[in-house]
Amino acid sequence: MRIIVGQGSCGIAAGAQKVYDAIEAKINSFENVNLGITGCIGMCYLEPIVDVYDGDELFARFVKVKAEDGERILKAVSAKNLDDVSDLLITDDDKAFLSQQTRIALRNCGIIDPTSIDAYINAGGYEAIKKVLSGMTQDDVIEVIKVSGLAGRGGAGFPTWFKWNAAKESKGEEKYLICNADEGDPGAFMDRAVIESDPHTLIEGMLIGAYTIGAKEAVVYVRAEYPLAIKRLQKAIEDAKAQNLLGKNILGTDFSCEMRIKAGAGAFVCGEETALIESLEGERGMPRLKPPFPAQSGYWQKPSNINNVETFANVAWIINNGGEAFAAMGTENSKGTKVFALTGKIKKGGLVEIPMGKTLRDVIYGIGGGIKNDAEFKAVQMGGPSGGCIPKDLLDTVIDYKALGATGAIMGSGGMVVMDSSTCMVAMAKFFLDFTAKESCGKCVPCRIGTKRMLEILTRICDGKGKEGDIELLEELCLAIKDGALCGLGQTAPNPVLTTIRYFRNEYEAHINDKKCPAKECANLITYEIEAQKCKGCTLCAKKCPANAISGELKSAHVINQDMCIKCGQCVTLCKFGAISAN
Repeated sequence: MRIIVGQGSCGIAAGAQKVYDAIEAKINSFENVNLGITGCIGMCYLEPIVDVYDGDELFARFVKVKAEDGERILKAVSAKNLDDVSDLLITDDDKAFLSQQTRIALRNCGIIDPTSIDAYINAGGYEAIKKVLSGMTQDDVIEVIKVSGLAGRGGAGFPTWFKWNAAKESKGEEKYLICNADEGDPGAFMDRAVIESDPHTLIEGMLIGAYTIGAKEAVVYVRAEYPLAIKRLQKAIEDAKAQNLLGKNILGTDFSCEMRIKAGAGAFVCGEETALIESLEGERGMPRLKPPFPAQSGYWQKPSNINNVETFANVAWIINNGGEAFAAMGTENSKGTKVFALTGKIKKGGLVEIPMGKTLRDVIYGIGGGIKNDAEFKAVQMGGPSGGCIPKDLLDTVIDYKALGATGAIMGSGGMVVMDSSTCMVAMAKFFLDFTAKESCGKCVPCRIGTKRMLEILTRICDGKGKEGDIELLEELCLAIKDGALCGLGQTAPNPVLTTIRYFRNEYEAHINDKKCPAKECANLITYEIEAQKCKGCTLCAKKCPANAISGELKSAHVINQDMCIKCGQCVTLCKFGAISAN
């Protein structure tokens, strides 16, 4: 029997290392039981997760495990009797989280040991690169990728085969293959999870890409805030070198390729490929004018190709199974599967991989289980700061590039932030504008100044100081920035504002005209009041008020001094009698 503890970042944050240590301390007392680790299987909301395998079969899956549960899990596994640990077993409802998915990029995540190259090889790893090097030409590979319809999963959705072919056709002996793992969207963690859980699938995909374009050096640009991903990827690179899967004359062929990691400083603008190249060269991450495109003049002015982690994670599967198999999934314009990071006001948050063509409702209510506390769904933010908010009326929107683009949002890298009725859409737009204004590199005026002016207007509206004409001014600024910005950061920065105005204009009008926040989130537009008939005078709110704004005698109705109230809302949460409300 094998006990496997999920140790992705989410699992470790939830206490998986303590669970592992507790099991390890007792395991020697039990025969025929081994202990190992794996990465994130995607059910982040159930971490820490402990899987038990009997041979290759999953015997049991335990969820929300604590360190003190370790010994009784060992006893149950050793006896093959789960009666005493039934409270830890995953429910049928939670099993549906995975059963409704189609996993290609995530096929090994949460199953194999990410620190073991043998585990990857035993799962069919490196067979694709062997197939390529044993008889496929560069054009053969490009044709398979072309048939698959694989588009870049970093956000733009540009055909992968076209980028590879452009780099291949560029003149020059020195070429570079670069992986963009600088995952900067708030709420997105797909690339991190893949690198932490299955680093060799990235390496194999990059090797195939490097062979195809004729590159002898590959670089993974990963944000420094991902230390576990960097650690596991570095080990994977070293192990691959030791088995002649990286380096000179790979697998005895004429193909040679070195791979290294560059830890980036975490600038959102470095998600734009030319800004990433500038950073790789040791310069400040700022976009270049195009053309020339990186395929002609990229890293050190040499032909270069850049794709993100998820794109490369699909490549080996496509080579092994054929382009037709990948293209059979999805829609006419969007082939294959897509990974999403499902976060926010959702019951089941985590990583989701589905075929293109599913609807937002399928993901949010089918896989995600609906809204926390059964609250009313309000909107979902797609594409992060570059995307837009999609309202409940469009829940049946099909997930593909064209359909999502028609809503004003974008597919993006895969962030999917769910919001309920307690979310103020004006404040949400302000949050994303604050992010993009701070992350702007400042190279072009429309982005550097325009986002700042927009943020000032949104801040004024949220503070109750909005005035007539602000909505129209925001729309005018949005269009000017989209038309004039140099790179994708500036061109897409207005999207959250445009979509919230488009679908939630009434909230903007309420903030400006009525000086009210319908979601009761904007502090300056809220008044907290105590209903005398309901107040029991328990004094709990007065004792806990950080501003000492609540007064009253024991067993008598209390009152809130509005001049002293800091609008923290703590009193509403504390009151057991529902006597305090926000108006």
